[in-house]
Amino acid sequence: MQSDDLFIRKFRRQNQRPPIAAVNFDPKRETGVVEWPPRRDGDGAEADSLTPSRAGLTLRSMGRGHIMQRSNSDVTLGDLDSSGKAGGKTARAGDTGVLLHREYGSLSSLERQTQAQDALRFKDPFLLLGLQGHPPEPDGYFRGVCTVDGPKPVKPPKPEGLSKKSKPTTSQVPQPVPYDNIGGGAWVRSFAHYDVQSILFDLTEVATNRDSIGRKKNITSGASAASQPRPLSLSTPSSPAQGGGGSTGNAEDNEQSMMLDEGDGNDNELLLSCPHFRNETGGEEQAGLGRSQGRKGLWSSLRIPNDAVSVLEEPRESNVQQQGKSNYFIEHADLGAHYYRKYFYMKEHQNFFGIDERLGPVAISFRREEKEGSSGAQNNCRIIFRTTEMKTLRGSILEESVPSAARHTTPRGLTPKRLLEFIMPELNQHCLRLASNSPKVRDTLLKLDEQGLNFQRKVGIMYCRAGQSSEEDMYNNESSGPAFEKFLDLLGERVRLKGWEKYRAQLDNKTDSTGTHSLYTRYQDYEIMFHVSTMLPYTANNTQQLLRKRHIGNDIVTIVFQEPGAMPFTPKSIRSHFQHVFIIVQVHEPCTENTYYRVAVTRSKDIPLFGPLFPKGARFPRSAAFRDFLLAKAVNAENAAEKSEKFRSMATRTRQEYLKDLAENYVTTTPIDSSTKFPLLSLGGKRKDKMKGAKGAELHSNGALVWAVMVNSIDEWEAGEHKLPCLLAVSTESVVLIERYSRKVVFNCSCRDVIGWKAVTEPKDGGPCLDIFYERGESVSISMMENQAEDIREVVQRLELVTRGCEALEVTPLRDGVGQPGFLMNEEGFVTELQRFCYAESGGLQLWARVVRLCGHSLVHLSLDERTRLLRTAHKIHITVIPPDENGKPRRWGREGSRGVTAALCCSDSPGHLEEKVSQLEAMLKKLQDDLQKEKEDKAVLQAEVQSLRQNNQRLQEESQSTVARLIKVTELLCNKKPMK
Repeated sequence: MQSDDLFIRKFRRQNQRPPIAAVNFDPKRETGVVEWPPRRDGDGAEADSLTPSRAGLTLRSMGRGHIMQRSNSDVTLGDLDSSGKAGGKTARAGDTGVLLHREYGSLSSLERQTQAQDALRFKDPFLLLGLQGHPPEPDGYFRGVCTVDGPKPVKPPKPEGLSKKSKPTTSQVPQPVPYDNIGGGAWVRSFAHYDVQSILFDLTEVATNRDSIGRKKNITSGASAASQPRPLSLSTPSSPAQGGGGSTGNAEDNEQSMMLDEGDGNDNELLLSCPHFRNETGGEEQAGLGRSQGRKGLWSSLRIPNDAVSVLEEPRESNVQQQGKSNYFIEHADLGAHYYRKYFYMKEHQNFFGIDERLGPVAISFRREEKEGSSGAQNNCRIIFRTTEMKTLRGSILEESVPSAARHTTPRGLTPKRLLEFIMPELNQHCLRLASNSPKVRDTLLKLDEQGLNFQRKVGIMYCRAGQSSEEDMYNNESSGPAFEKFLDLLGERVRLKGWEKYRAQLDNKTDSTGTHSLYTRYQDYEIMFHVSTMLPYTANNTQQLLRKRHIGNDIVTIVFQEPGAMPFTPKSIRSHFQHVFIIVQVHEPCTENTYYRVAVTRSKDIPLFGPLFPKGARFPRSAAFRDFLLAKAVNAENAAEKSEKFRSMATRTRQEYLKDLAENYVTTTPIDSSTKFPLLSLGGKRKDKMKGAKGAELHSNGALVWAVMVNSIDEWEAGEHKLPCLLAVSTESVVLIERYSRKVVFNCSCRDVIGWKAVTEPKDGGPCLDIFYERGESVSISMMENQAEDIREVVQRLELVTRGCEALEVTPLRDGVGQPGFLMNEEGFVTELQRFCYAESGGLQLWARVVRLCGHSLVHLSLDERTRLLRTAHKIHITVIPPDENGKPRRWGREGSRGVTAALCCSDSPGHLEEKVSQLEAMLKKLQDDLQKEKEDKAVLQAEVQSLRQNNQRLQEESQSTVARLIKVTELLCNKKPMK
């Protein structure tokens, strides 16, 4: 025993590492009965914050000791106090214990949830021996932050900020959230995404939601949730949640939340507040960044709404042209779903199907093509990765940007196996098999990808007379009044159903069993059939009117037309599982020349806000513009409703069945390893010796490259600033910022609209940063970690390739002897006059440079008086300017040439002020006519001068010819003259 003690003492002297954990093994005996297992909702504040979906994040931050129980069965009941917490001390001082909860699952899944940073030493033999652990992945292999193990964090209730009680603002800026609450995600440096939803593709989310697909069958939402009776004991109002995305908690939490929701309290004479619904009564604003706050409504028609941004690789005009003559954009549409049809369908490509034990059924498509403009020198690999989730990875990668260890040197280039190993190393490729050549494979994939695209819409219209408000009253209106008839004439055309060959929306076109006529119209790319209550069959002595309700009750979007004197509408009176959005239209002064309409919208609480938005108290005159607005609102409403939990779950189940059918019935026996005829490379040590791809090759990709950034607050007049975690995506066509917390686009602009940038890569407080200037000089400011200065340089290189902008200059001009700065600028900020040899010119200021910042303030946000005051009274003038282009011309953004007419069209806050718009357009037209007349006069003067010059030129030519002829004659005479003898 003495030798053993001596060995222990020597070992303790040599090993200076701190003890593994300070754990008290003495059992704590207390009287009382302890509940087992402990409840999820404990008594303390810590228990309230520890929801099941955030257990992984919370346990990571609690600094648990290195000795952990494999399960709760390793802890005796005596080790617990009455609150269900462990009585032993933990490694962190001051902790009262860790809330215990029995976790069920496989051993590997439990270990993944308990991998704290300090516990890694038990998995790494080098750390156990006191040596350096395994090296991390090569720098730059992933762009972004690490994925978070465990379930996706639950989004806490977020105030909508759009009710009538909230303070009106011109731009709703997303609020920052703790960085630990942000969803995980990793982005391969070289992968170029095709659209926005591809950037949000997350394998962790797929694995987390896989087991819950089959359980989400009956989700109560929409009108069915609003009309359910509520117990009296649950009448306490709760804070309304922000509409967008469903809850990820368990069934009991969802049911309790459903019972407690009281609505948003936002109502008016058209609409009442209703549980489980969010009202839109006017004045709402979409959350966004980088928008000018000084001139409300101006330039709005030039900008694509953030929710309308979808495809990033293709030119933006492809989305704008689909508008036709409409002033509104289609929002929440997955236009990137055409990716397979455009680049794969009926073209040579490979498909692989399989069922992964962690991800479920998957379907992958590959296609290799020559990069445009490379003359065959560069190859591009396109890929589509489909899972049961609606988000799909779509994009491409240049072969030159892939590390050489993952490439083959054969002319056929990159194999699917190597490509997947580089893009998705987490995927188990052993389950993948080559798809068969059946035509049904490509047709099923096409149907699967375009599952969320539907250009045929059915919209219900309910007629509400004066004094009515209930569903029964509206369905029992046998005929329509004159005001309703005029409203229907405005929306569309009446069509005869019998023999109707276009979209019929489940109406009978053979026997007139659903009525003889209906209302039909086309809007942009959409066919819309209206289910009008008064056009559907009326059944006498039947108050339920099932022949009408079976059509309108299955419509997601319903328009409620109210006559003057109608009672306010509430979804409580509707009994339907599908009606989720109601657009209330109330007519005023009907059947007169002064007829106008008021509008309000109510949507289910898990449906995001959609456009087009309208100002508070807006009056819409009877016009084609109002029809355009209403149809855009109805189409966007159904697109947004498809993102709700109910319809997303239905689509996910359908998608899962499609993928399982492909993986089980349409595959060959060929695995992905032998899908090509290339011999395998040697398997020893290649993963550790990866060589980097061609440096900067991915910067020439057409798709969107992604960086994880922090966006600084753009409110320059607000004390202090905050930072918002975002994803910066830059393609050859667009610059987009996606908020990582809400997973929504909060900023977008065209690459043609970027006029410059200012990068700071030196270590400073807050790390490297970048200001991007666009359009009239507005800007967004992003920053990164201190060790990501190289990423800032990459973003600048990318902007240099895809935009016409340049690096901004910082100029500090000194005043001359009379106090003048030595330059003058116009209203747009262009330097129109510059004194020679002044301080401003010596500092780098050029004629026609564009001033974007003045004394730290954005110039576009300053009035003329504020600019003048700063130039006169500032202690030191400091300006940020965008130099002119290489030809000395000012740098203008893409659509600045048409700014005058657009500004006149957008300057009115209310769409009802058409008289002001007409007068402004008439004044502008008169000015244009005057300018045209002056231009004609100048042109006439110029033509007269040209004619005079031509005459003078002709006279000179004649005189020249005459002189030449004389010279020739003189020369001949001199040559022919004989010499004298």
